[in-house]
Parts: sequence; C-alpha cells; structure tokens
Amino acid sequence: MQNKLQELTDKLYKEGLSKGKQEGEEILAKAKVQAEEIVAKAKAEAAAIVAAANKEAEDLKTKVQGDLKMAASQSVAATKKDIETLVVTKMTEAEVKKALTSAEFVKEVILAVAKGFNTEEPVDLEVVLPETLKKELEPFVTSEMTKVLKGGVEASFSKKIAGGFTIGPKDGGYFISFTEETFNALIAEYLRPATKKILFG
Repeated sequence: MQNKLQELTDKLYKEGLSKGKQEGEEILAKAKVQAEEIVAKAKAEAAAIVAAANKEAEDLKTKVQGDLKMAASQSVAATKKDIETLVVTKMTEAEVKKALTSAEFVKEVILAVAKGFNTEEPVDLEVVLPETLKKELEPFVTSEMTKVLKGGVEASFSKKIAGGFTIGPKDGGYFISFTEETFNALIAEYLRPATKKILFG
C-alpha cells in the first residue's frame, strides 16, 4: 500500500513536472517569438524613421542648393545689369547733356518735331524749355518757329528741365518729352544689348 502510494505520488510528481516543463517551454518559445516580433517591429520602425529623416535631409539639401543657386544667379544677373547701366550711363550722359544744353541742337530738334505736328492741319503748340536756355531760345520760338509752322507756338521755361524740352498740342492733353532723362533712357535701350554682348559675350 505504501509502495503504491509512493508510486502514485512519484507518477503525479513526474507528470506534473513534465507538464510544467512543457508549459514552461511553450511559454518560453512564445515569449521568444514575441520578443523577436517586437525587435523586428522596432527595427522596421527605426529604419522607417531613419529613412524619413534621410529623405527630409535630402529634400532640405536640394531646396537649400536650389535657393543658393537661384540667389547666386540673381546676384550675378543684378551685378551684370549694374555694370551695363554704369557703362551705358558713362557713355551717354555726358554727350546727351552736352547736346541737350546746346541751344543750336535744341532748336533743330524742336523745329523737326514741331513740323511733324503740323503736317496736315495747323496745330497750336506748347513748348516747355530749360530756364538756362531762355535767352537763346525765346526769340527763336517767338519769331523763327512761327514763320515756319502753320499753327501758333507758346513757350514757357522751367527750372525743372535741365536740358531738352517737352512739346505737345496746346489743348491736346498730352505732350512728348525730349528731356535728358528720356534721351538717356532711349539711347540706353539701344546701347544695352551691344554693351551686354561686349562685356559678357
């Protein structure tokens, strides 16, 4: 009886131990699988974060390079334009000023323009001239021009005009400017392409 009880106890112990060991191994195996899945997921997430960070860094690098390239290009273009303007200005301003402050030259130009207004029918004109040339130009406008033109001419003199003149129909509401500024701008437009080619090829 004692032996049978011992055998039964041993059997129950061994079965319990075996079952416990098996369950323990299963739990351990499951834990190992879960751990591997967690590690794999963590690695995948880390790789995704690194990839996203790399892409963001690359995008930023591309944008910065693009911005720098555009800024450099704009800076070069602005510098070239400044150089062109400086060269063209130096080439034209002195000569234009000299011509448009010459009473004889201004007389010729005024007469040519005034004749253009009077090709078909008489037009009364208004001319604004430099105050500095009043002595030389007032007699010309009041006598010589009135002889040549079909319409009348009214002249005024302004300190605001350094050289050249403005002209237009007396009641027309518009005028044509032949001042230093307009001549410089006009000549600069023609000289700029050639100057650019000479300077920068």
